[in-house]
Amino acid sequence: MSNPYREIFRAPGAKAFSAAGFIARLPLAMITLGIVTMLSQARGGYWLAGAVAATFAFANALISPQVSRLVDRYGQSRVLPPATALAIAALAGLMLATRFGAPAWALFLFAMLAGFMPSMSALVRARWTELYRDTPKLRTAFAFESVVDEVIYMTGPVISIGLSVAVFPEAGPLAATLFLAVGTLLFVPQKATEPLVHAQGRSAGSSVIRLGSVRIIALTLIAIGAIFGTAEVTAVAFAEQQGHKAAASFVLASYAAGSLIVGLVFGALKLQMPLARQLLFAIGLAALTTLPLLVIGSIPVLAAVLFLAGAAVSPTIIISIGLIERLVPAAKLTEGITWAMTGIGIGMAIGSSLSGWVIDEFGAASGFWVSIAAGGVALATVLLGYRHVAEQTRECALAPAVA
Repeated sequence: MSNPYREIFRAPGAKAFSAAGFIARLPLAMITLGIVTMLSQARGGYWLAGAVAATFAFANALISPQVSRLVDRYGQSRVLPPATALAIAALAGLMLATRFGAPAWALFLFAMLAGFMPSMSALVRARWTELYRDTPKLRTAFAFESVVDEVIYMTGPVISIGLSVAVFPEAGPLAATLFLAVGTLLFVPQKATEPLVHAQGRSAGSSVIRLGSVRIIALTLIAIGAIFGTAEVTAVAFAEQQGHKAAASFVLASYAAGSLIVGLVFGALKLQMPLARQLLFAIGLAALTTLPLLVIGSIPVLAAVLFLAGAAVSPTIIISIGLIERLVPAAKLTEGITWAMTGIGIGMAIGSSLSGWVIDEFGAASGFWVSIAAGGVALATVLLGYRHVAEQTRECALAPAVA
């Protein structure tokens, strides 16, 4: 039996742009928790650290879709270099401001400007679409990239936290900045696989976020992202409370392992169940796996619980991106995927900021209440929007046949 993941890499240039994209999008998963760890060590407390990290995530959530709209109009090689250069300069400013004790407003300013970082996840998927549009391999490619995204979201914080704790506070964000620079330098010159610029038509000036189904998916992913952000910040605080702050890397690695194993299996499945229904089941599982977080009493138990929680992560992302690909016009695919990915970023910002405040006020373990609340919000959002998403998905599937 052939390996579907191996088949998608037979296309010339596929391995090269996917590898470069992996390096270039590691920073998005590293920076939020890198900022939290950096500032919590340099300034003390978690409120300021969480608020600055939230500023970056919110700014990126608002700015990166606009960068992606420009990419859809003018192409990756024209838009990516200047946007990345601005983000790198801002991250450098943030690290220097931390190192030399600059006032808080400077931290917020640089975090906001760093939001110009492009959505590499969307750019990579656009290249896969150019290779395999209207073929079964495209679904496999999207599944692979969704698994990679989840691996990045789980392992990126582990690298960032580990460096900042073991080396010096700015080490995590510094590594993220270097990954962004190197990955972009490797990605942009690969012109052979760069997508063509599609005609925008009459809807050129409108954003895909105006589509009701896209908003429902984005809101759901905001709540899911809040679970991620809360779990990560609370894991760091809980490990510190136990006297083993560096063990947070081990705990988050367990989270990543659960996501990776289930994601690889799920991505290879060919389920007949409609995507909207798959999303409902995945979100239900994600909400259910937050409940055991209330009973943790040690680092090994937390690692085990987060391993189980990771099982719901990859399927949720795979299904959500699959829905976006079906619901959004081809000429605006980059923007559509970006809204989905930045929804996770917004949620991580909310989760990290809110849980940071809860931890400071009520103790480390209390932060997990934010995860439970976020799981409930995600499930409620999908339940309320299920019929709308299902109907729009069916309409989009029938559209080519009607034409």
